[in-house]
Amino acid sequence: MNEVFIHPTAIVDPKTKLGVNVKIGPFSIIDGDVEIGDNTEIMSSVYIHNYARIGENNKIYPYVVIATEPQDLKFKDTPTYVEIGNNNTIREYTAINRGTEATGKTTIGNNNLIMEYCHIAHDCRVGNNIVIANVSQFAGHVHVEDWANLGAYAKVHQFCTIGKYSFVGADTKIVKDVPPFSIVSSPDVGFKGVNLIGLRRRGFTDEEINEISNFYKFIFNSGYNNTDGINKYLEEHNPSPNVQYIIDFIQRSERGIYRS
Repeated sequence: MNEVFIHPTAIVDPKTKLGVNVKIGPFSIIDGDVEIGDNTEIMSSVYIHNYARIGENNKIYPYVVIATEPQDLKFKDTPTYVEIGNNNTIREYTAINRGTEATGKTTIGNNNLIMEYCHIAHDCRVGNNIVIANVSQFAGHVHVEDWANLGAYAKVHQFCTIGKYSFVGADTKIVKDVPPFSIVSSPDVGFKGVNLIGLRRRGFTDEEINEISNFYKFIFNSGYNNTDGINKYLEEHNPSPNVQYIIDFIQRSERGIYRS
């Protein structure tokens, strides 16, 4: 039977649109123009503010705050959004702010695990199948690509990009872009190698991993800067799709990437 379960102590604005089998726990507040998709569970004492769009099959734990105004002094109270996809787990005390006029939204994709006490600031873009461990903090405009994994207490500077299938170690302060398929960690923050364990877990073959590893060795250990190293590599190799992705990532990086 398709029903909505709202605890008697919860407050749900009449403008809120709820899908089927949505559960809203005790003392939660759904405030204003909010949409929540089918089979999503909002546990106790959650606050979801105006302009949140939440998809299906999400599980949102106590004391999470979603779609409050960005912490940006330039922000005017214009309609901007938080958009959250499907099958996400968002643990206790996490805060996700709305976008600013710059992009209009903060986005979270699908199948992500966001652990306790995380902060995702305005205009961030978090992709799919990502693990963000406890107390990780994202400044504005951070982009996290699919299958990345961030350890506890990771701190990411505004406008940084975390490349796909990368691993950021615990208590690491990121101020540059993290290359795809790599490990970047503390204490001397830098490129520590290819994320071998993560890639094997995701089904990458030894041939694919070796090609990625050999590319990074060529770029970082041959004495070339990024531009000259890429040009030299392309003279001698026909890059696979994975290597071409790394090349494109490096070439579009505005903050620079971590090197070894």
